Amino acid sequence: FFFAVCNFVKMAFRASAVLLAPLKNVTVFGSGLMGSGIAQVAAATGHQVVLADINDGVLGKARDRISQSLARVAKKQFAGNDAAGAEFKEKVMANITTTTSEEKAVSKADVVVEAIPEKLELKHTLFTKIDAAAPAHTIFASNTSSLNIGKIAAVTKRLDRFGGLHFFNPVPVMKLVEVVRTKNTSDATFDALMAFGKALGKHTVACKDTPGFIVNRLLVPYLMEAARLVERGDATPEDVDAAMKLGAGYPMGPFELLDYVGLDTTDFIAEGWNKDFPNEPLFAPVTLIHAKVKAGKLGAKTGEGFYKYQKK
Repeated sequence: FFFAVCNFVKMAFRASAVLLAPLKNVTVFGSGLMGSGIAQVAAATGHQVVLADINDGVLGKARDRISQSLARVAKKQFAGNDAAGAEFKEKVMANITTTTSEEKAVSKADVVVEAIPEKLELKHTLFTKIDAAAPAHTIFASNTSSLNIGKIAAVTKRLDRFGGLHFFNPVPVMKLVEVVRTKNTSDATFDALMAFGKALGKHTVACKDTPGFIVNRLLVPYLMEAARLVERGDATPEDVDAAMKLGAGYPMGPFELLDYVGLDTTDFIAEGWNKDFPNEPLFAPVTLIHAKVKAGKLGAKTGEGFYKYQKK
């Protein structure tokens, strides 16, 4: 009995030690703006990164995007020293490999960060596949900004090794990461994710698995209430923006921010929250926003939202 207990303690210690070890091998699924930004930051802080996506074409574009971003960083960080800047860029890019194979992507992963489109079924398909292929110690994290982490994790067999890592765009510039724990996330997993965020040079904040976490839980209702104000005819978008910038000291007004984020994004988040919490008035969709989305006026990216923009 004594030896059995000792063996159990040793096994538990080893499992705990694996989780407490630094997360050095990072896999990022999704090579869009968020995914490539996460990959860049991880590679720049000395992590070995595997960036995975559906085909080599999008991965090639992602590598080009990262290379261009690093060139801007190098120009600023190594001003007047082109050789040092080139060496920095080359070293960071060498830390990034790409693949279209889910199994290959996770074969050596310490942590997986998912940054694919905000569709629960897509995330379920991905996590079901990689849960069977990833090592037992691998921690899974989603970069979702609006979906419930627990619902995403439900298809896996590692509920205790699943959490949220919500980065902000553009990832290389924005310092914040929200670290989200579900009711099943273990302390060791949560601590490892907090340490990982800090190792990326980010300021980490902890949050439970509540809709929108911290930032979007406050920001989205604020944006929607601004739209309701205009919808009622109480003020114009221009005056609301001016009031919040000059009266509250905000760098952007709510309608400028809505156009920047994309009206479709805010509308999608509101609809999802309203479906899950139909009795919460803060989450009620706004007809004015929904109508613009239906008309294809999504903001700066389409040339028109609440304001008009010159297409580049």
